[in-house]
This record gives sequence, C-alpha cells and structure tokens, in this order.
Amino acid sequence: MTDGRTFAASTVALGLLALVHATVTWPLRVTTAFFVGGAAVAFLAEAVVIRLGWLEHHVGPKALGVPLYVLFGWTGVVYVAFRLALLVADGWPAVALAALLATGYDAVSDPRGVAEGFWSYTDDLPGPRPAGVPWWNTVGWLCISAATAGFAVLVR
Repeated sequence: MTDGRTFAASTVALGLLALVHATVTWPLRVTTAFFVGGAAVAFLAEAVVIRLGWLEHHVGPKALGVPLYVLFGWTGVVYVAFRLALLVADGWPAVALAALLATGYDAVSDPRGVAEGFWSYTDDLPGPRPAGVPWWNTVGWLCISAATAGFAVLVR
C-alpha cells in the first residue's frame, strides 16, 4: 500500500522527467504547447467533474478541488504514450495511438488509485463501471490525451 504523499511525489517525478526529456528533445514551442496546454485541459476537465460531484480527490494540495500532482500525471503519462506512438506513426495517427495507449494505462492504474483511497467516484450516472471506474472516465482520458498530444502536432 502506497501512502498519498509517496503516490503524489512519484506522479510529479514522472511529469518532471517527461518535461525534462521533452525540453531536451523537442523545440521549446512544442514542449510548451504540450505541457502547458495539456495541464490546462486536464485541470479544466478535473475541475468540471469535481464541480459536478462525480469525483473527489483525497490527496492534496489542491486548487479548486484539483490536486496539483494530477497535472503532472496527465502530461507525464500522455507524453510517454505519445513518444511511444511516434515510434510507429506520425501526426494525427500518432495522436490517436497515444490517446489509446494513455487510456489503456489509466484502465490499469485507475482501479488501484480508487482501492488505495487516492480518489473516489461519487457520481450516480448509469452505465458500465469496470473495476469501479465509470465509463465517462475512459471517455475523458481519450479526449484529454488526444487534445494534449494534438497540441504537439498543431505547433510543429
């Protein structure tokens, strides 16, 4: 069992390592678009579902209910997925593949975060909930991951 601070610290470390790698290997405009744009989209999406009462995070620090470590986690995971996708595709096909890879990672990791008590889903929306994770979370990961990777393609 991982405590919340260790989990948050490892998530931030992933995001920072991804940012350093991107800074060294990509033009600054692409790195900035990817990480700033991705963090903004992730923050907005998290804030909306929190405001709707569908999700509650239990690890801080937070801004508008959104834990700040989440912004590093989203961008770090999508960055790794996008760089892997770029090994076999380019442009928009790489964006689509990255969205699928990042969402697949979430499908494996999200149930553990719920089980560890880092967040909980508080919605009562009908629909599938594999391992206690609602369907809309998967849709959100696909959309946010595609948007984040798409920023890199748009500014190239």
